Amino acid sequence: MSQFVDECGLNVRGGDGGAGCVSFRREAHVAKGGPDGGDGGKGGDVWLAADHNVSSLLAFRDHPHRRASNGTHGKGKRRHGASGDDVVVSVPMGTLVRDQQGELLADLAVDGTRWLAAAGGQGGHGNSRFSTPNNRVPRFAEQGEVGEQHWLQLELRLLADVALIGFPNAGKSTLISRISAARPKIADFPFTTLEPNLGVVRTGYDFEMVVADIPGLIAGASEGRGLGHRFLRHIERARALVLLLDLASQQEVEPKEQQRVLLHELGAYRPELLERPRLLVASKTDAAHLVAPQGAMCISAVTGEGLDELLAAMVGLVRQARQKDHAGSLTGQGSRQTQQTVLHRPMPQGFTIERAADGAYLVVGRQAERAVALSDLGAPGAWDFARGRLERMGVDKALVRVGIKQGDTVRIGGVEFEYHDEQNYTANTDPLGADAGNLDGGNHVNRVNRLNRQQ
Repeated sequence: MSQFVDECGLNVRGGDGGAGCVSFRREAHVAKGGPDGGDGGKGGDVWLAADHNVSSLLAFRDHPHRRASNGTHGKGKRRHGASGDDVVVSVPMGTLVRDQQGELLADLAVDGTRWLAAAGGQGGHGNSRFSTPNNRVPRFAEQGEVGEQHWLQLELRLLADVALIGFPNAGKSTLISRISAARPKIADFPFTTLEPNLGVVRTGYDFEMVVADIPGLIAGASEGRGLGHRFLRHIERARALVLLLDLASQQEVEPKEQQRVLLHELGAYRPELLERPRLLVASKTDAAHLVAPQGAMCISAVTGEGLDELLAAMVGLVRQARQKDHAGSLTGQGSRQTQQTVLHRPMPQGFTIERAADGAYLVVGRQAERAVALSDLGAPGAWDFARGRLERMGVDKALVRVGIKQGDTVRIGGVEFEYHDEQNYTANTDPLGADAGNLDGGNHVNRVNRLNRQQ
């Protein structure tokens, strides 16, 4: 079983917030103690963090779920609930995070970079928060929010200084095994390497670079042939490229034709790859029966011929590229590998109004849903409080602007209301109606509250 995984799905869920408490002070010799319900704790968050100690996405292949803990409920005597613990999920450097539609959400290219994948729900306020001169004994509290939940797609693009590129069986694995401590599978047949290998090359005491052995490319790789896209994406972040031409090709493909095909596939996949610093290297001189193109460095990974010259040239390219990246990072023009490029999903603000298939009006938004997330909307003063919140947010005016009519249904969160213009009410109208109750998991409606519009 392969120990290298560069694509996977990940399900993240923040913890739910704890509910606020409905409680009243009860002590000896204290008549009619006031409300003292504490707030619920916040649910834990789920974070993704780039970690240089993680090399692949293997940990998520069979266990794709990560969930933070819930906040605890508030208690009497103004005791607030504890917040849930955050969960930090370590991913390899170079991980791209996308949603189910393929939109890029985060690029975790730098060690230690963190991104909020799923926020925990806020805890609900206890009834002590709702005491007013008109309602000194509130018998309701807020429910905790449900934590965010998302399915994400993770894609790893290796971070390497040099990428070795060539046809299958061109000698890339043998070369990386000679210049580093990497020990990839080596055999005398095409497509021996089916996954990228990384090797750290140290020259002297003060310099080291990471070299990636990319599985062999063939004509049509830029169109996905031979798993080309899965291999080509690992080249994107490399600072320099080494085009390895096989002088002992079993398919008798001329080195110049190999060079043409490789450059064509790189340019077709991403034209900017042709602008990367690169070396042209002809390998297998010990068994060569083809002629190296002019300007190519000739090496043999088996005998060691030309390896010192190749390493010196690679070091020179990497040094120049790093200096360029460093200068660019100081001016804000550095590459994606050197900058901490993180894209955040902005927290939605306010609310929106949508139309459901059955014609009901849906008020969607965190603030609006929180306005009606009370423990008991039938408690004295609870509905007036919720309606005041909605009115201050402008929900009633927004409903009028979208053309709501008398008797239309409005849904906010898990609660459903019937809309009425207050001008049509008499002074004795019960604002809650006689059929007050709660939504039962969304399966059927057994509460219809009336949402009144102030004129």
